Amino acid sequence: MYDIKWIRENPQEFDLGLERRGLQPLSEQVLKMDKAYRSNQTALQEMQSKRNTLSATIGQVKKEGGDVDSIMREVSEIKDKMAVLEEDTKKKGDEIFALLSSLPNTPDASIPTGPDETANVVVRQEGVIPTFSFTPKEHDELGADLGMMDVEQAAKISGARFTFLKGPLARLERALGQFMLDTHTTEHGYTEMDVPLMVRDNAAFGTGQLPKFREDLFQTTNGYWLIPTAEVSLTNSVAGKILEEKDLPLRLTALTPCFRSEAGSAGRDTKGMFRQHQFYKDELVSITTPEDSFNELERMTKCAENILQKLGLPYQVVCLSSGDMSFTSHKTYDLEVWLPGQNRYREISSCSNCGAFQARRMDARFRRPGEKGTQYVHTLNGSGVAVGRALIAVMENYQKEDGSIVIPEVLRPYMGGLSVIKKD
Repeated sequence: MYDIKWIRENPQEFDLGLERRGLQPLSEQVLKMDKAYRSNQTALQEMQSKRNTLSATIGQVKKEGGDVDSIMREVSEIKDKMAVLEEDTKKKGDEIFALLSSLPNTPDASIPTGPDETANVVVRQEGVIPTFSFTPKEHDELGADLGMMDVEQAAKISGARFTFLKGPLARLERALGQFMLDTHTTEHGYTEMDVPLMVRDNAAFGTGQLPKFREDLFQTTNGYWLIPTAEVSLTNSVAGKILEEKDLPLRLTALTPCFRSEAGSAGRDTKGMFRQHQFYKDELVSITTPEDSFNELERMTKCAENILQKLGLPYQVVCLSSGDMSFTSHKTYDLEVWLPGQNRYREISSCSNCGAFQARRMDARFRRPGEKGTQYVHTLNGSGVAVGRALIAVMENYQKEDGSIVIPEVLRPYMGGLSVIKKD
């Protein structure tokens, strides 16, 4: 969400940010709307002042035996005009709010400018891509051959983009989630949270899912939204609050189911369990001060990378272009893990600095000692990482020619000491 005062003072920067996002300049339109809105406010103040002055004279005129009818008529006329103007002012304010809330965050100057993923920049690559003496299989074929992954039966009862996992493969997914949560809480300083999986409109608006991405969400019959990521609940845990600077940064994490309609991805990744309606993810959220948010982004990205390093998975870090970032992001790093079955890197995490964009929408502030007033916090979020995609990556990178899957050493304590998943 944009600050209208900032737009007044920086119209060219505002337009440049929109152009980098592939949108048309809007400063002239916004400022014209703002001028009309403020003109109404001024007129209302003048009417109210005149009304107060006239009302104050009525008693004095009566006391002096004068006729107050004309004064009272004028007061009544002003009241009626004010009611009309107030309605128009509210309408103008709502129109400005609706327009500004529909616009994506401005891109940071350090990120590449481009229309889509073709302009993304690889920052670094880590790990060794494995070589095989056989043609590696994709995860869905491996899972089906093991008799532990059933996409067809899931489709019969729930439709596309759902999966049954069974036995050791189901346990491996659980192990991955627990391993991530333990690592982030014991080594990376994040506080574990148990969060609501259903939220109201204001929470989804606060983190930027509403109103623009309504079609990407699932909604219950009584109006709740199923969270597409724990970012919604974790970030909104500070909504409407004024925090103390000494308590920042807040670093929060939650392992939750996530629910996405995937409305804009028809025909994409329909095989296996890469793009699901329901999946698990370990989410990372930071709430910090403006001057620390970019350092916090680097730190958060390193925390997510550490998960992949401990799992022995090759990956690359990608800085997203202005046209490929999410709606709320100011700067984003994607982590893309190597999948031998697909012979390419695929996204497994996104870590984003949203600046004050979400904080304005949810009114989350902090107070500096000795200073008057408050400032908006900066919010960050990242996958630490997507559990289902980590399962896919482990299956494909650790597969053997006989179809078995070696379990990474860091996961074996979570698997009761099991070292290899084999067909029964």
